[in-house]
Amino acid sequence: MYLGRIMQAQGSLQIHGLAGVILFYSRDVLYFTGTAQPAWLVILPNDYHLFVRSGMDFASRESWLPPDKITLERSLSAAIRGMFSGDGVGESVGTELDLLSVLQAGGFQQALGRRRLVDFTPAVLDQRMIKSDEEVNLIRKSCAAAEAGHDAAVQFLSSSAEKTELALAASVENAHRLAGHEGLFFMRQADFVMGRGPLASGPNLQEMSGVVFTISGRGLSSAVPAGPSRRSIQAGDLILIDIPTCVYGYHADQTRMYCLGPPPARAVDLHNRLRDLADGLLESIRPGFTCDEVYRLAQRKAEKLGIGDNLLRFRSGIQAHFVGHGLGLELNEPPLMARGRLDRLRARMVLALELHLMAGDGITLKLEDTFFLSENGCRLLTSSPRELTVV
Repeated sequence: MYLGRIMQAQGSLQIHGLAGVILFYSRDVLYFTGTAQPAWLVILPNDYHLFVRSGMDFASRESWLPPDKITLERSLSAAIRGMFSGDGVGESVGTELDLLSVLQAGGFQQALGRRRLVDFTPAVLDQRMIKSDEEVNLIRKSCAAAEAGHDAAVQFLSSSAEKTELALAASVENAHRLAGHEGLFFMRQADFVMGRGPLASGPNLQEMSGVVFTISGRGLSSAVPAGPSRRSIQAGDLILIDIPTCVYGYHADQTRMYCLGPPPARAVDLHNRLRDLADGLLESIRPGFTCDEVYRLAQRKAEKLGIGDNLLRFRSGIQAHFVGHGLGLELNEPPLMARGRLDRLRARMVLALELHLMAGDGITLKLEDTFFLSENGCRLLTSSPRELTVV
């Protein structure tokens, strides 16, 4: 499998006329080699080698690459000298420029000599969008961990324990961990901070921190202004839990709504309409749709369901411009199902359908599921109950 991935990357090198690529980001190295130890993976059109900077014992055990393709090497210059010949005049070499700091880029350029450094991230992400059977199975395991969190939330809210957002989040996160969640998630974004994931109740449901373009909660302090606060959950409060999971490196994204005691009838009605919208989209989406078409289809269906004015809105009056995203080794991956995006959905993508509404009277609801897109349509991978859960 890993050799096949490397061969596909070699094909991309030939298409783009590159002399090679140097990958350093742990998620990309993991994808191609099976290990996330600190390393440089150098791929040439007709060769490849993994240069491990630290953790050689781990890398040797974890990687599926042949032993002669793995070397302990802490010098990028030495790695490049071992793979590239000549002075490199006129050659271009790719890397993940979206994650490379200016300081690191200077070191890369010095090691590459007269070769030009170009961005290879789009090619890597395009390749990673299409999931193998093994990847889908790992995402299923992550979805199962998310379901364990749902079960824990119901149990906690049904108990006599003091019900704060923080205590609820701790209960959910503990269940996630015991079910195999690796305790963090990955976002391909520098300086991204969100704790373990959004959780909000009552008036905190209308909070949207600038660090994430979604209902975020208040967080514990301004240092990480998203996620659960110390607020006490009150009878009648609506509660949102949007804490992702990561198992064997692969993510699941799920949002469920709860109510402590009987919910307002209008909240139940609006949640039913939101679920009808999600169901309608899952029945309609097929390979070949552009991301813009999915977004506009969601808007049309929402209008027919009477929630068009509330869909994707925030208290400030601004409106989200996307209804979902890809996921896999990162929580948010291409494609982004957003307004104006013309990239097309393809079979064997795994995506999250992410929908929320905010009504004028303050009722705020969200429903998010992970699904697999086949030639025949969408198949849900998340399995927690999709109604408004009353505890």
